[in-house]
Amino acid sequence: MTTSAGSEAGHPAERRRWTWDLSVSPRWLLLGDVGFECFYEDDRPLALCAEIEGLFVDLPPRPQERFTLVGCAPDGALADLLDRLPAEVLGTERAWLGDLSITAPPPPPGMPPPWHGADLGDLIVVGQRSNRTLPGTVDIDLDGFIHVYDRTEAVERPGGITQFVLLGQDETPYGTCRDVTGVFREQAAPLVPQVRLLGCRPETPLLAALDAVGQSTKASLRRRRIRAEAHMIAADGSAARVIDAVVSGTVAAGEPSRLGVGLLDVTVDSDPQEPLPTGILGIVEHWHNGPPAQRNMWAGYDRGLRHHWALVALAHQSDVPDRPAGTTYDLDGRFVTDIEGFYCAIGEAINGPGGYFGCNLDAFDDCLCGKFGARTPFRLVWHDSAVAREHLVAGYDRRRLGPAVTLEYLLGIFAQHDVEIDLR
Repeated sequence: MTTSAGSEAGHPAERRRWTWDLSVSPRWLLLGDVGFECFYEDDRPLALCAEIEGLFVDLPPRPQERFTLVGCAPDGALADLLDRLPAEVLGTERAWLGDLSITAPPPPPGMPPPWHGADLGDLIVVGQRSNRTLPGTVDIDLDGFIHVYDRTEAVERPGGITQFVLLGQDETPYGTCRDVTGVFREQAAPLVPQVRLLGCRPETPLLAALDAVGQSTKASLRRRRIRAEAHMIAADGSAARVIDAVVSGTVAAGEPSRLGVGLLDVTVDSDPQEPLPTGILGIVEHWHNGPPAQRNMWAGYDRGLRHHWALVALAHQSDVPDRPAGTTYDLDGRFVTDIEGFYCAIGEAINGPGGYFGCNLDAFDDCLCGKFGARTPFRLVWHDSAVAREHLVAGYDRRRLGPAVTLEYLLGIFAQHDVEIDLR
């Protein structure tokens, strides 16, 4: 592994040049730790790799799940919905409930809540029937999704709770139930069982893990544990993190690679986690020879990849002073057909092609507080704003599992930060 000094801002490893003297160029730098003997370090160079197989895989859409509220005494909008649902509309859009939070009963004053609850979204009532053991209550079957970081995540059942409280949007009471099925689950098996580091030049920590392969003791298993963030190496040898691209698991094997003398193909048995979509590889290619040269290169991507475009822009964010208050910026609104498109467009309006200025509402609000290229108050000329007015409307956002972000809501955030908006 060869490095030379650079002058870029950011993580120390990202200010270095990562190269090797081989015909194939390294494309990936892994920074993290192996073994975790004493404490975990997240910035140790572990390897350069030509390719990583299994880290980017397109999965089928997440399927809806079935939940049952057992022994339910419905209230509020939930009771109203059940009262007016004829049997023939169960399971259809007419039986749509929306969001539901399942929580513990309120604790005594001064005590912390025994459980922070679980949130369900995009729910449809598919059935209801009288509970056989609790007179006056019903069992309600729902199809929808649970809010989890990824679909492999465990949801632990809380102990000592004999009744759950049901809440709708803005904590509106929806009643209670004695139990709920389908929500609590163990960690799922890895969706992609193995990740392979192809054409890998390991550093000392990873070599130590490879030396422990084949040993059966608990200590050797611990020495083979790896967690590393993947950084894409650009043409000039600089590296930038690909947010959420993490190699995590147990080093299982290493063998000589066909990609070069002295390189290894290393197999890692993965921990449970969702891989990232393969479309991200095309996004990072736009930064391979430097920042994108043109605006709106994100416009052809779907909502999910537009979100990742903003994350890649964040990873390449450079430390530049905010432009003075009172500056005028131009937002190209032709492709703001969803909230993710807005984040891409405002990033480029403020910081040029491939620029970043938020990837969710909290991050957007943080950017308006400064240190992300613009100092408020400023003026934003929003061209072709009719596109956003048509698409950023009230309703339910099935990708975000919550109320849609409207144009009016965004304008309200701008107003809170004294940003003058000129809609054109």
